[in-house]
Amino acid sequence: MGAYEQSAAILAPSEEPAAEVFNPDGEAPIVFVCEHASFFVPESLAGLGLRQEDRLSHAAWDIGALAMAKQLSLHFDAPLVASRVSRLVYDCNRPPEAPDSIPARSETIVTPANANLTAAERQLRVREVYKPFHALLAKTIEGRSPALPAIITIHSFTPVFFGVQRSVELGLLHDTDDRLAQAMLAAAPRFTSMKSALNEPYGPADGVTHTLKAHALPAGLLNVMIEVRNDLVSDYAGAARVAHELAGIIEQGLEACDHPAIASSGKRVQG
Repeated sequence: MGAYEQSAAILAPSEEPAAEVFNPDGEAPIVFVCEHASFFVPESLAGLGLRQEDRLSHAAWDIGALAMAKQLSLHFDAPLVASRVSRLVYDCNRPPEAPDSIPARSETIVTPANANLTAAERQLRVREVYKPFHALLAKTIEGRSPALPAIITIHSFTPVFFGVQRSVELGLLHDTDDRLAQAMLAAAPRFTSMKSALNEPYGPADGVTHTLKAHALPAGLLNVMIEVRNDLVSDYAGAARVAHELAGIIEQGLEACDHPAIASSGKRVQG
């Protein structure tokens, strides 16, 4: 057993659930997703052995992603499914068989508790974090029936990776279905000055499209993974501004794809 792992449940009853839905009664045929919404580490894992300065870093969560996602959920009157547990406990955008689903190292940040886990310890995290998140997402998508909802996942990325400055500010990621990503890229210059690109700074080869592959592609649902450079959304004002720009890009992209989603009347992104 790993030095930081527990044989009992990871999440205490007071720490549950592992995932939640914001705006569950939203009526738009869209489901927003935020897999890396939280830096929370259950008490049973003793902080994963992380250094104090790493517990709130980009390795632990996607800075600004939840703030953007909540704004978009309200703007479109659509549900948002978000993880409540740090991706260093389990990365809900990775399948259980992926080595980096429980990363021992994220760029230069080391997570001691994730090194040398047994198969049973990994399965415990899958059972308590990954499976509840994806079951809730599947249930939320099914709740849109008979509509065919667009699946839109919201992420952020660090401006510097392994010492290299990233020039892209907005990434529109796709797997085998590029319809919405292409339409949004075409619309982006009308709403934002952010430097935008397809499948940057990550792409399918990096294993980042798991949620899209698990929930959107099999059903033929329009989908896109949005990545925003986190220095642009590190405070509420920045997140609200970028969410407002993304709302226009998403609306135009969905319209170009002949999707029935529209912004709910009377609700606007707060600036």
